[in-house]
Amino acid sequence: MSVPAAGADGLCAVVLAAGEGTRLRPLTERLPKALCPVGNVPLLDRALARLAGLGLAGPDRVAVNACYLAGQVVAHVGDRAHLSVEPGDPLGTAGGVANLRDWIAGRPVLVGNADAYLADPAAPPGPDIAALLADWDGHEVRLLGQPAADPAAPGTFSGHAFTGFSLLPWRFVRDLPVGFGDLVRAVWRPAEAAGALRVVPYRGTFYDTGTPADYLAANLHAAGGDALVDPTATVTGDCRGSVVGAGAVVHGDVVRSVVWPGARVRAGERLYEVIRAGDDLTVPVAGSSMSDDADERRSAP
Repeated sequence: MSVPAAGADGLCAVVLAAGEGTRLRPLTERLPKALCPVGNVPLLDRALARLAGLGLAGPDRVAVNACYLAGQVVAHVGDRAHLSVEPGDPLGTAGGVANLRDWIAGRPVLVGNADAYLADPAAPPGPDIAALLADWDGHEVRLLGQPAADPAAPGTFSGHAFTGFSLLPWRFVRDLPVGFGDLVRAVWRPAEAAGALRVVPYRGTFYDTGTPADYLAANLHAAGGDALVDPTATVTGDCRGSVVGAGAVVHGDVVRSVVWPGARVRAGERLYEVIRAGDDLTVPVAGSSMSDDADERRSAP
């Protein structure tokens, strides 16, 4: 799909993938959050595919920033996008964009969070991020958002919660300082105060995947209520409503859980609403359980 916006000639995109993902630890001690798989697809690849659906692909049109476990992000992206590696600590959302100012070079920029899981009922790219560009005049800041449970809560915009993508004119990028900062304070709130911010409603499913509970929920949504098992995985146990990654070996029972690529679930184990990584790491969410007891295993929902 070509960019459907009269003010969007020369549009570029930035995928923010530098964060530490502290709320998702200990999973993110092994893998950057941007590379954590949802539905057996790394989150970063989902974002890049969405941009490619708008005709935004390659190192001239798309940039990815990296900092925490940057080597893994760099190796994964390869030559698919321009890479901006931030030394030291992550620069934040505004600092990450500012650090790419010379690459953006006067263009409007579509900025997406790598950890945003979007699932639109229409075929990708759907009316979600494409809607940010529709009839855009090239001057206003746009945010993709959903109605917030509390429209007056901090962090909302026109009663909406942000859902991972924003569209910034060059004039809001040009003077961003290269240093730690976030787009909320540096761009979105000033634009809102100036009457230059618009929220574009998003009607699909969104998770920010920042916590184990939301990360699991995104995976279960991607599985569509069934078992989503990579063809290279070995599963001999009971597997229901779960996601099992490439090369994983599952001899126990997994229900409403995520088994990462290469992970192992031993015979006699019962996993319920957890994330298993490797042979030794099991991350539960609220109310989840794991057991080696065969009687409990039979009582799984």
